Amino acid sequence: MNTKQMEYIVSISEENSITKAAAKLYITQSALDQQLIKLEKELGLQLFHRAKNSLKLTEAGQVYVSHAKKMLNIKKEAYLILSDMAEKQAGTLTIGLTPERGIEMFMTVYPDFYKSFPEMTVTPREIHVKRQLEMLRNDTLDIGFVTLSSLPTGGLTFIPITQDNMVLAIPASHPYAKYANPPGKQLAVADLTQFKEDTFVFMFKESTQRTIIDALFEKAGYKPKLILETSSNQTSYSMVKNGLSCSILPDYYTYPDDKVVCFRLPDTPPWQLSAVYKKKRYIGKAANYFIELASEFWRNRKP
Repeated sequence: MNTKQMEYIVSISEENSITKAAAKLYITQSALDQQLIKLEKELGLQLFHRAKNSLKLTEAGQVYVSHAKKMLNIKKEAYLILSDMAEKQAGTLTIGLTPERGIEMFMTVYPDFYKSFPEMTVTPREIHVKRQLEMLRNDTLDIGFVTLSSLPTGGLTFIPITQDNMVLAIPASHPYAKYANPPGKQLAVADLTQFKEDTFVFMFKESTQRTIIDALFEKAGYKPKLILETSSNQTSYSMVKNGLSCSILPDYYTYPDDKVVCFRLPDTPPWQLSAVYKKKRYIGKAANYFIELASEFWRNRKP
């Protein structure tokens, strides 16, 4: 089996389009189409159902793509091991980053990483946690950086780096702000039952943060009034700062501001930041070094 041909077919299956796959692979559409026709003729089987605007895998196509991905990953791992043995320090590295927090880290540590691995092609991708975990299991990410309240197993290895606390942030003008402790002291614990009439902004419903947040309000005995669900903790904090709502978010995203008051929350699990990769997968020296740099960045970064 031709590994280049495998890459072509896998790409078509991911894009559901020869046109899009050809653009991704930097080859002509006709050349890619010919490769597909040649392989189907060789196998005596149709790999794709051809519709007007898209392609969908047949049962035979699903078998081919499933095994092709495994073989391509075996090849990549073998070359990575050999590269490390030869100390060539070359190859590719695809990194999953949570939006906001992840890209800040990447921009800070990449210059140091590049000095040690100038021949390594790195692809950073901002992806939410649940999708990162799926892609790691499917071998479409090499390493990821995720935040979770508990660490699932499911074929993944987690390296704990640091942890945040979830905090309640309210405008300084809010009547409840008078119960806050003075600056420099541990945050006072908030009583969420006192916020039934307030409006809130939270991360979107599918966010892993919502597992914690929704449980807090269920325990408090009411559903909060939401005026916005967002994909940005920085947006949430800005909404509080401008007196538009209250919010619950990791303390990583809070900073001293005379327009915002923060409180601790009762019985909340820590918000764990971890590096993660697929179990039993060889990730290589470059990936391990990147994890070291990222860990140093987050451990030294003060909320």
